Amino acid sequence: MKNKSEYRDMWVFIQHDGKTVEPVSLELCCETRKLCDAAGEKLAAVIVGEIPAAELDRVQDCGVEKLIRVSGTGYEYLNVDAYANLFTVLCRKYAPSAVMVGGTIFGRDFAPRFACRLPTGCTSDATELVYDPKTGDIEFVEPAVGGKMMAVITVPVMRPQVGTIRPGTFKYAPTGKRACQVIEETVDFPVEKIRTRVLSFLAEETDESLNIADAEVIVCVGNGLKGADALPRYRALAEKLGGKLACSRPVFDRGLLPYKLVVGQSGVVVKPRVYLAFGISGAINHVTGFTDSDLVIAVNSDPDAPIFNYCDYGLVGDMDEVCEMMIDRL
Repeated sequence: MKNKSEYRDMWVFIQHDGKTVEPVSLELCCETRKLCDAAGEKLAAVIVGEIPAAELDRVQDCGVEKLIRVSGTGYEYLNVDAYANLFTVLCRKYAPSAVMVGGTIFGRDFAPRFACRLPTGCTSDATELVYDPKTGDIEFVEPAVGGKMMAVITVPVMRPQVGTIRPGTFKYAPTGKRACQVIEETVDFPVEKIRTRVLSFLAEETDESLNIADAEVIVCVGNGLKGADALPRYRALAEKLGGKLACSRPVFDRGLLPYKLVVGQSGVVVKPRVYLAFGISGAINHVTGFTDSDLVIAVNSDPDAPIFNYCDYGLVGDMDEVCEMMIDRL
């Protein structure tokens, strides 16, 4: 095994559908660019197959210094077998110090598989990435023990350091193009060895009320919600504010609202202009879902609720009464 100092450059897997790059891949490129600057390493984007020139420009605008373009058999659709093999082969050949993968359904599936084959460690759902110049390790900071503490996870010996990061965790903030080296790789995987196949495809029906990621105003209800009968008033408030209704994980667990409306580490990371939190305690695994909001307003009957440590304005009172008062004023 090589000494870890022999591993260089940080990679980001660019997930796409042939037309559009997944936003999380661009977000990860921007955040990994910061790590590369701190470590004195280069940022490489790994692209399997072809993407439109405009999408390639967006990738390169993130400060990418290497493009690893991959062709070959087995990549007609996303599958764990071919992609896990591909990254095992590429990592053994080029020895990157880190590989970042978007925490999509596919990314969370294949990343730990190739990490295990190398073998190395794979972390998931970090809310912060920090480079430690003393050790040369990346610190993956994430909530633990139900959000009661923040854990710092490192891969101190093995390389590369593999991590999957949830969409929306970091910002897409392009730094501009840099001189970029293009590396062409052909890695074939026997199609007959792919253990899954696409039988049919049905596009998911889009319900815009469930798409809260881009909402400018969010009214979020927590476990203080008395029941389903109380929900209409919060929907009405959200509509009057031109926003959308969301919830914390316990509300979903109670079966009151669908999973797509969950804000937090186990749901969606949102960045609205205004975030109103009703009856939310303030557990860190929820708070990490809205920390980039421009304005946070919290309502809770408990004056000692942790949520008041994370808001711009806090109201102590019955959440239903406060909601009705706001509707009346609007």
